[in-house]
Amino acid sequence: MIDSRITLLVLLCGLAETAAASGFLDDAKSEVLLRNFYLSNDYRSPSPTDKNYKQEWAQGFIGTFSSGFTDGAIGFGLDAHAFTGLKLDGGKGHSGTGLLPVDSDGRSEHDYSSAGGALKLKASRTTLAFGEMTVETPVFDTSDKRLQPEYATGFLLNSREIENMGLVAGHFTAFKNQDSSSGKGDFYGYGANTEAGAISFIGADLFSDSPVGGALYASELSDTWHQYYGNLHFKQSGMFLDANLYHTRDTGRALAGEIDNTAFSLSGKYTFGAHAVMLGWQRINGDTPFDFVGGDSIYLANSIKYADFNGANERSWQARYDFDFGALGIPGLNFMTRYVSGSHIDGTHAPKGGAYNPFDPDSGQYQPQQGDGGKHWERDIDLRYIVQSGAAKDLSVQLSHVSHRANTAQAGDDIDRIYVVVQYPLKF
Repeated sequence: MIDSRITLLVLLCGLAETAAASGFLDDAKSEVLLRNFYLSNDYRSPSPTDKNYKQEWAQGFIGTFSSGFTDGAIGFGLDAHAFTGLKLDGGKGHSGTGLLPVDSDGRSEHDYSSAGGALKLKASRTTLAFGEMTVETPVFDTSDKRLQPEYATGFLLNSREIENMGLVAGHFTAFKNQDSSSGKGDFYGYGANTEAGAISFIGADLFSDSPVGGALYASELSDTWHQYYGNLHFKQSGMFLDANLYHTRDTGRALAGEIDNTAFSLSGKYTFGAHAVMLGWQRINGDTPFDFVGGDSIYLANSIKYADFNGANERSWQARYDFDFGALGIPGLNFMTRYVSGSHIDGTHAPKGGAYNPFDPDSGQYQPQQGDGGKHWERDIDLRYIVQSGAAKDLSVQLSHVSHRANTAQAGDDIDRIYVVVQYPLKF
Protein backbone atom coordinates (compact mmCIF):
# COMPACT_ATOMS: atom_id res chain seq x y z
CA MET A 1 0.00 0.00 0.00
CA ILE A 2 2.78 2.42 0.94
CA ASP A 3 4.64 1.68 -2.32
CA SER A 4 1.56 2.55 -4.36
CA ARG A 5 1.15 5.85 -2.55
CA ILE A 6 4.77 6.83 -3.09
CA THR A 7 4.37 5.85 -6.73
CA LEU A 8 1.36 8.14 -6.95
CA LEU A 9 3.46 11.04 -5.67
CA VAL A 10 6.20 10.33 -8.22
CA LEU A 11 3.67 10.10 -11.06
CA LEU A 12 2.07 13.35 -9.92
CA CYS A 13 5.38 15.19 -10.09
CA GLY A 14 6.13 13.64 -13.47
CA LEU A 15 2.97 15.13 -14.96
CA ALA A 16 4.66 18.51 -15.35
CA GLU A 17 7.36 17.14 -17.69
CA THR A 18 4.82 15.25 -19.76
CA ALA A 19 2.57 18.28 -20.07
CA ALA A 20 5.42 20.56 -21.08
CA ALA A 21 6.55 18.09 -23.72
CA SER A 22 3.10 18.05 -25.25
CA GLY A 23 2.88 21.82 -25.23
CA PHE A 24 -0.38 21.57 -23.29
CA LEU A 25 0.78 23.25 -20.06
CA ASP A 26 3.69 25.61 -20.64
CA ASP A 27 3.66 27.05 -17.11
CA ALA A 28 3.27 23.78 -15.22
CA LYS A 29 4.95 23.47 -11.83
CA SER A 30 5.31 20.49 -9.51
CA GLU A 31 6.82 19.98 -6.09
CA VAL A 32 7.12 17.43 -3.32
CA LEU A 33 7.37 18.95 0.14
CA LEU A 34 9.08 16.73 2.69
CA ARG A 35 7.64 17.62 6.10
CA ASN A 36 8.94 16.09 9.32
CA PHE A 37 6.72 17.06 12.27
CA TYR A 38 7.15 16.46 16.00
CA LEU A 39 4.41 17.68 18.35
CA SER A 40 4.30 17.33 22.13
CA ASN A 41 1.35 18.38 24.33
CA ASP A 42 2.02 18.48 28.08
CA TYR A 43 -1.29 19.06 29.88
CA ARG A 44 -0.94 20.77 33.26
CA SER A 45 -4.66 20.23 33.89
CA PRO A 46 -6.80 17.21 32.86
CA SER A 47 -7.33 17.12 29.11
CA PRO A 48 -10.74 16.33 27.54
CA THR A 49 -9.49 12.76 26.93
CA ASP A 50 -8.00 12.44 30.43
CA LYS A 51 -4.49 12.23 28.97
CA ASN A 52 -1.70 14.14 30.66
CA TYR A 53 0.59 13.87 27.69
CA LYS A 54 0.22 13.57 23.92
CA GLN A 55 3.22 13.15 21.67
CA GLU A 56 3.56 12.12 18.03
CA TRP A 57 6.29 12.25 15.41
CA ALA A 58 5.52 11.77 11.73
CA GLN A 59 6.90 12.18 8.23
CA GLY A 60 4.77 13.64 5.47
CA PHE A 61 5.16 13.84 1.69
CA ILE A 62 2.99 16.50 0.04
CA GLY A 63 3.02 16.42 -3.75
CA THR A 64 1.50 19.30 -5.71
CA PHE A 65 1.06 19.91 -9.42
CA SER A 66 -0.19 23.18 -10.88
CA SER A 67 -0.64 23.62 -14.60
CA GLY A 68 -0.81 26.65 -16.77
CA PHE A 69 -3.66 27.05 -19.25
CA THR A 70 -4.23 25.96 -22.82
CA ASP A 71 -4.31 28.61 -25.53
CA GLY A 72 -7.57 30.10 -26.68
CA ALA A 73 -10.34 32.36 -25.45
CA ILE A 74 -11.01 29.86 -22.65
CA GLY A 75 -7.96 28.09 -21.27
CA PHE A 76 -8.13 24.78 -19.45
CA GLY A 77 -5.84 23.57 -16.70
CA LEU A 78 -5.44 21.20 -13.79
CA ASP A 79 -4.25 21.41 -10.18
CA ALA A 80 -3.62 18.19 -8.28
CA HIS A 81 -2.19 17.05 -4.95
CA ALA A 82 -1.26 13.80 -3.25
CA PHE A 83 -0.24 13.12 0.33
CA THR A 84 1.28 10.31 2.35
CA GLY A 85 1.90 10.43 6.10
CA LEU A 86 3.96 7.89 8.06
CA LYS A 87 4.08 7.45 11.82
CA LEU A 88 7.57 7.56 13.28
CA ASP A 89 6.58 7.53 16.95
CA GLY A 90 3.40 7.71 19.03
CA GLY A 91 1.83 5.01 21.19
CA LYS A 92 -1.78 4.54 22.26
CA GLY A 93 -1.32 6.58 25.41
CA HIS A 94 0.12 9.54 23.53
CA SER A 95 -2.13 9.69 20.43
CA GLY A 96 -4.44 12.51 19.41
CA THR A 97 -2.18 15.46 18.54
CA GLY A 98 -3.82 15.90 15.13
CA LEU A 99 -0.78 14.68 13.19
CA LEU A 100 -2.16 11.18 12.62
CA PRO A 101 -5.61 9.54 12.46
CA VAL A 102 -6.67 7.55 15.54
CA ASP A 103 -8.19 4.08 15.14
CA SER A 104 -11.07 2.57 17.13
CA ASP A 105 -8.64 1.36 19.81
CA GLY A 106 -7.29 4.85 20.37
CA ARG A 107 -3.98 4.15 18.61
CA SER A 108 -2.33 6.34 16.00
CA GLU A 109 -2.56 4.91 12.50
CA HIS A 110 0.78 3.78 11.08
CA ASP A 111 0.13 5.60 7.81
CA TYR A 112 -2.54 7.43 5.86
CA SER A 113 -2.79 9.02 2.45
CA SER A 114 -5.04 11.08 0.22
CA ALA A 115 -5.19 12.65 -3.20
CA GLY A 116 -7.36 15.14 -5.03
CA GLY A 117 -7.44 17.79 -7.68
CA ALA A 118 -9.36 20.55 -9.38
CA LEU A 119 -10.10 21.41 -12.99
CA LYS A 120 -9.68 25.09 -13.80
CA LEU A 121 -10.74 27.43 -16.59
CA LYS A 122 -9.42 30.86 -17.43
CA ALA A 123 -10.94 33.63 -19.53
CA SER A 124 -9.17 37.00 -19.63
CA ARG A 125 -8.25 37.71 -15.97
CA THR A 126 -10.86 35.41 -14.43
CA THR A 127 -10.33 31.81 -13.29
CA LEU A 128 -12.82 29.19 -12.15
CA ALA A 129 -11.68 26.04 -10.31
CA PHE A 130 -13.85 23.04 -9.48
CA GLY A 131 -12.77 20.12 -7.32
CA GLU A 132 -10.70 19.64 -4.15
CA MET A 133 -8.39 22.52 -3.23
CA THR A 134 -7.04 24.76 -0.51
CA VAL A 135 -8.92 28.01 0.09
CA GLU A 136 -7.70 31.31 1.52
CA THR A 137 -10.31 33.95 2.39
CA PRO A 138 -11.19 35.71 5.67
CA VAL A 139 -14.52 33.86 5.95
CA PHE A 140 -13.36 30.40 4.87
CA ASP A 141 -9.69 29.44 5.02
CA THR A 142 -8.30 25.91 5.04
CA SER A 143 -5.27 25.65 7.32
CA ASP A 144 -1.84 24.06 6.96
CA LYS A 145 -0.78 23.60 10.60
CA ARG A 146 -0.10 19.88 10.85
CA LEU A 147 1.32 17.11 8.66
CA GLN A 148 -1.35 17.41 5.94
CA PRO A 149 -3.07 20.62 4.76
CA GLU A 150 -6.86 20.86 5.00
CA TYR A 151 -8.80 20.71 1.72
CA ALA A 152 -12.31 21.64 0.62
CA THR A 153 -14.36 20.42 -2.35
CA GLY A 154 -16.45 22.80 -4.41
CA PHE A 155 -15.85 25.70 -6.78
CA LEU A 156 -13.80 28.88 -6.44
CA LEU A 157 -13.98 31.92 -8.72
CA ASN A 158 -11.23 34.56 -8.80
CA SER A 159 -11.46 37.63 -11.00
CA ARG A 160 -9.20 40.65 -11.50
CA GLU A 161 -11.06 42.24 -14.41
CA ILE A 162 -11.37 45.48 -12.43
CA GLU A 163 -8.07 47.24 -11.85
CA ASN A 164 -6.85 47.20 -8.24
CA MET A 165 -9.69 44.91 -7.15
CA GLY A 166 -9.90 41.16 -6.72
CA LEU A 167 -13.32 39.50 -6.70
CA VAL A 168 -13.77 36.08 -5.07
CA ALA A 169 -16.74 33.70 -4.82
CA GLY A 170 -16.96 30.12 -3.66
CA HIS A 171 -19.32 27.29 -2.74
CA PHE A 172 -17.96 24.22 -0.93
CA THR A 173 -19.83 21.05 -0.02
CA ALA A 174 -17.12 18.80 1.53
CA PHE A 175 -14.17 19.27 3.86
CA LYS A 176 -11.07 17.12 4.46
CA ASN A 177 -9.56 17.44 7.93
CA GLN A 178 -5.81 17.57 8.52
CA ASP A 179 -5.72 13.99 9.83
CA SER A 180 -8.19 12.43 7.38
CA SER A 181 -7.85 10.50 4.12
CA SER A 182 -11.15 11.63 2.62
CA GLY A 183 -13.48 14.60 2.61
CA LYS A 184 -16.92 14.60 4.21
CA GLY A 185 -20.01 16.71 3.68
CA ASP A 186 -19.85 18.16 7.18
CA PHE A 187 -18.64 21.60 8.26
CA TYR A 188 -18.01 22.10 11.93
CA GLY A 189 -18.24 25.43 13.73
CA TYR A 190 -15.49 26.60 16.09
CA GLY A 191 -16.99 25.28 19.30
CA ALA A 192 -20.51 24.35 18.31
CA ASN A 193 -19.50 21.28 16.26
CA THR A 194 -22.68 21.56 14.23
CA GLU A 195 -22.97 19.67 10.96
CA ALA A 196 -24.13 21.57 7.90
CA GLY A 197 -24.27 20.93 4.18
CA ALA A 198 -22.20 23.71 2.63
CA ILE A 199 -20.48 27.04 3.02
CA SER A 200 -20.78 29.80 0.42
CA PHE A 201 -19.10 33.20 0.21
CA ILE A 202 -18.46 36.24 -1.96
CA GLY A 203 -15.98 39.03 -1.44
CA ALA A 204 -13.67 41.69 -2.78
CA ASP A 205 -10.08 42.61 -1.96
CA LEU A 206 -9.65 46.34 -2.55
CA PHE A 207 -6.62 48.45 -3.50
CA SER A 208 -4.12 45.66 -2.81
CA ASP A 209 -1.35 47.59 -4.61
CA SER A 210 -1.91 50.80 -2.63
CA PRO A 211 -0.72 51.92 0.82
CA VAL A 212 -4.35 51.92 1.95
CA GLY A 213 -6.29 48.73 1.25
CA GLY A 214 -9.22 46.72 2.49
CA ALA A 215 -11.63 43.86 1.94
CA LEU A 216 -15.36 43.11 2.16
CA TYR A 217 -16.79 39.56 2.39
CA ALA A 218 -20.06 37.80 3.15
CA SER A 219 -20.61 34.09 3.82
CA GLU A 220 -23.29 31.57 4.80
CA LEU A 221 -22.91 28.28 6.65
CA SER A 222 -26.02 26.28 5.75
CA ASP A 223 -28.80 26.61 8.34
CA THR A 224 -26.31 27.99 10.86
CA TRP A 225 -25.19 31.58 10.30
CA HIS A 226 -24.58 34.50 7.98
CA GLN A 227 -21.20 36.18 8.48
CA TYR A 228 -19.93 39.54 7.23
CA TYR A 229 -16.31 40.72 7.23
CA GLY A 230 -14.55 44.03 6.67
CA ASN A 231 -10.88 44.98 6.69
CA LEU A 232 -8.99 48.25 6.45
CA HIS A 233 -5.20 48.45 6.52
CA PHE A 234 -2.37 50.90 5.93
CA LYS A 235 1.26 50.04 5.15
CA GLN A 236 4.17 52.38 4.53
CA SER A 237 7.73 53.04 5.73
CA GLY A 238 7.97 50.15 8.17
CA MET A 239 4.49 50.76 9.60
CA PHE A 240 1.53 48.40 9.21
CA LEU A 241 -1.88 49.23 10.75
CA ASP A 242 -4.67 46.67 10.46
CA ALA A 243 -8.36 46.62 11.47
CA ASN A 244 -10.66 43.59 11.13
CA LEU A 245 -14.40 43.32 11.80
CA TYR A 246 -16.79 40.33 11.72
CA HIS A 247 -20.54 40.26 12.32
CA THR A 248 -22.37 36.93 12.61
CA ARG A 249 -26.13 36.23 12.81
CA ASP A 250 -27.92 32.91 12.90
CA THR A 251 -29.99 31.85 9.91
CA GLY A 252 -32.34 29.08 8.76
CA ARG A 253 -32.71 26.31 11.33
CA ALA A 254 -29.98 27.92 13.45
CA LEU A 255 -28.18 24.63 14.08
CA ALA A 256 -25.75 26.32 16.49
CA GLY A 257 -28.55 28.21 18.24
CA GLU A 258 -29.23 31.93 18.27
CA ILE A 259 -26.15 34.00 17.36
CA ASP A 260 -25.70 37.76 17.32
CA ASN A 261 -21.98 38.40 17.54
CA THR A 262 -19.62 41.19 16.54
CA ALA A 263 -15.86 40.68 16.73
CA PHE A 264 -13.13 43.19 15.90
CA SER A 265 -9.40 43.69 16.29
CA LEU A 266 -6.93 46.54 15.86
CA SER A 267 -3.19 46.07 15.51
CA GLY A 268 -0.11 48.08 14.67
CA LYS A 269 3.34 46.80 13.70
CA TYR A 270 6.49 48.90 13.38
CA THR A 271 9.69 47.57 11.82
CA PHE A 272 13.02 49.31 12.43
CA GLY A 273 16.17 47.66 11.19
CA ALA A 274 16.27 44.04 12.34
CA HIS A 275 13.56 44.64 14.96
CA ALA A 276 9.76 44.69 14.80
CA VAL A 277 7.22 45.33 17.53
CA MET A 278 3.46 44.82 17.37
CA LEU A 279 0.58 45.70 19.66
CA GLY A 280 -2.93 44.32 19.22
CA TRP A 281 -6.37 44.73 20.78
CA GLN A 282 -9.35 42.45 20.20
CA ARG A 283 -12.92 42.35 21.45
CA ILE A 284 -15.89 40.01 21.09
CA ASN A 285 -19.32 41.59 21.56
CA GLY A 286 -21.93 38.87 22.01
CA ASP A 287 -23.11 36.16 24.38
CA THR A 288 -21.63 33.39 22.19
CA PRO A 289 -18.02 32.95 21.01
CA PHE A 290 -17.01 34.16 17.56
CA ASP A 291 -17.73 31.09 15.41
CA PHE A 292 -15.92 30.00 12.22
CA VAL A 293 -15.20 26.91 10.09
CA GLY A 294 -11.86 25.93 8.59
CA GLY A 295 -8.73 26.03 10.71
CA ASP A 296 -7.62 29.53 9.69
CA SER A 297 -10.96 31.25 9.00
CA ILE A 298 -10.35 33.91 11.63
CA TYR A 299 -8.30 36.95 10.62
CA LEU A 300 -8.46 38.63 14.03
CA ALA A 301 -5.15 39.88 15.42
CA ASN A 302 -5.14 37.72 18.55
CA SER A 303 -5.90 34.40 16.88
CA ILE A 304 -2.49 32.78 17.37
CA LYS A 305 -0.77 29.37 17.79
CA TYR A 306 -3.10 27.74 20.34
CA ALA A 307 -5.94 30.07 21.40
CA ASP A 308 -8.09 32.40 19.31
CA PHE A 309 -9.23 34.65 22.20
CA ASN A 310 -12.73 34.57 20.76
CA GLY A 311 -14.80 33.75 23.86
CA ALA A 312 -18.17 35.32 24.61
CA ASN A 313 -17.68 39.02 25.51
CA GLU A 314 -13.90 38.52 25.60
CA ARG A 315 -11.37 41.37 25.51
CA SER A 316 -7.70 40.67 24.80
CA TRP A 317 -4.44 42.45 24.09
CA GLN A 318 -1.17 41.34 22.47
CA ALA A 319 2.48 42.39 22.58
CA ARG A 320 4.87 40.85 20.03
CA TYR A 321 8.56 41.19 19.19
CA ASP A 322 10.46 39.92 16.09
CA PHE A 323 14.18 39.91 15.37
CA ASP A 324 16.00 39.15 12.10
CA PHE A 325 19.43 37.61 12.79
CA GLY A 326 20.54 38.66 9.31
CA ALA A 327 21.69 41.86 11.00
CA LEU A 328 24.18 39.76 13.00
CA GLY A 329 25.45 37.91 9.96
CA ILE A 330 23.05 34.91 10.09
CA PRO A 331 20.63 35.46 7.19
CA GLY A 332 17.59 33.20 7.25
CA LEU A 333 17.38 32.98 11.06
CA ASN A 334 14.36 34.71 12.65
CA PHE A 335 13.07 34.92 16.21
CA MET A 336 9.56 35.78 17.42
CA THR A 337 7.91 35.96 20.83
CA ARG A 338 4.48 37.23 21.84
CA TYR A 339 2.13 37.34 24.78
CA VAL A 340 -1.67 37.60 24.62
CA SER A 341 -3.98 38.04 27.61
CA GLY A 342 -7.77 37.68 27.49
CA SER A 343 -10.38 38.50 30.12
CA HIS A 344 -14.03 39.54 30.73
CA ILE A 345 -15.32 36.24 29.30
CA ASP A 346 -18.97 35.55 30.21
CA GLY A 347 -20.71 32.64 28.52
CA THR A 348 -23.52 32.28 31.05
CA HIS A 349 -25.95 34.29 28.90
CA ALA A 350 -25.59 32.13 25.78
CA PRO A 351 -29.07 31.25 24.44
CA LYS A 352 -30.43 28.21 26.25
CA GLY A 353 -30.64 25.10 24.13
CA GLY A 354 -28.04 26.39 21.66
CA ALA A 355 -24.67 24.79 21.02
CA TYR A 356 -22.96 27.01 23.60
CA ASN A 357 -25.52 26.40 26.34
CA PRO A 358 -26.95 22.90 25.82
CA PHE A 359 -29.38 21.11 28.12
CA ASP A 360 -27.82 18.39 30.28
CA PRO A 361 -30.40 15.63 30.94
CA ASP A 362 -28.32 14.18 33.79
CA SER A 363 -28.41 17.36 35.86
CA GLY A 364 -31.66 18.69 34.44
CA GLN A 365 -29.99 22.06 33.82
CA TYR A 366 -28.46 24.04 31.00
CA GLN A 367 -24.65 23.86 30.91
CA PRO A 368 -22.95 26.87 29.29
CA GLN A 369 -19.55 26.08 27.79
CA GLN A 370 -17.96 29.09 29.49
CA GLY A 371 -18.66 30.69 32.84
CA ASP A 372 -18.51 34.25 34.13
CA GLY A 373 -15.14 35.91 34.73
CA GLY A 374 -13.15 33.75 32.32
CA LYS A 375 -9.57 34.71 31.61
CA HIS A 376 -6.48 33.15 30.08
CA TRP A 377 -3.11 33.93 28.54
CA GLU A 378 -0.76 32.49 25.92
CA ARG A 379 2.97 32.94 25.38
CA ASP A 380 4.62 31.83 22.13
CA ILE A 381 8.33 31.56 21.36
CA ASP A 382 9.41 30.72 17.81
CA LEU A 383 12.81 30.26 16.17
CA ARG A 384 13.05 29.49 12.46
CA TYR A 385 15.98 29.04 10.09
CA ILE A 386 15.84 28.77 6.28
CA VAL A 387 18.97 27.69 4.42
CA GLN A 388 19.81 30.46 1.97
CA SER A 389 22.07 28.71 -0.56
CA GLY A 390 23.77 25.47 -1.55
CA ALA A 391 22.37 21.97 -2.00
CA ALA A 392 20.04 22.38 1.00
CA LYS A 393 18.67 25.76 -0.15
CA ASP A 394 15.12 26.38 1.18
CA LEU A 395 15.43 23.67 3.86
CA SER A 396 13.70 25.10 6.94
CA VAL A 397 13.84 24.17 10.61
CA GLN A 398 11.29 25.61 13.04
CA LEU A 399 11.24 25.22 16.81
CA SER A 400 8.24 26.59 18.71
CA HIS A 401 7.17 26.57 22.36
CA VAL A 402 3.61 27.48 23.41
CA SER A 403 2.27 27.93 26.94
CA HIS A 404 -1.43 28.48 27.67
CA ARG A 405 -3.07 28.95 31.06
CA ALA A 406 -6.76 29.48 31.81
CA ASN A 407 -9.16 29.61 34.73
CA THR A 408 -12.22 27.37 35.06
CA ALA A 409 -14.64 29.91 33.60
CA GLN A 410 -12.62 30.14 30.38
CA ALA A 411 -12.71 26.32 30.15
CA GLY A 412 -9.48 25.98 28.15
CA ASP A 413 -6.51 23.70 28.74
CA ASP A 414 -3.44 24.49 30.80
CA ILE A 415 -0.88 23.21 28.34
CA ASP A 416 2.76 23.46 27.27
CA ARG A 417 3.28 22.54 23.62
CA ILE A 418 6.48 21.97 21.63
CA TYR A 419 6.66 21.94 17.83
CA VAL A 420 9.68 20.85 15.79
CA VAL A 421 9.07 21.09 12.04
CA VAL A 422 11.65 20.38 9.35
CA GLN A 423 10.65 20.99 5.73
CA TYR A 424 12.45 20.60 2.43
CA PRO A 425 10.80 21.36 -0.95
CA LEU A 426 11.84 19.37 -4.01
CA LYS A 427 10.90 21.28 -7.16
CA PHE A 428 10.54 19.59 -10.57
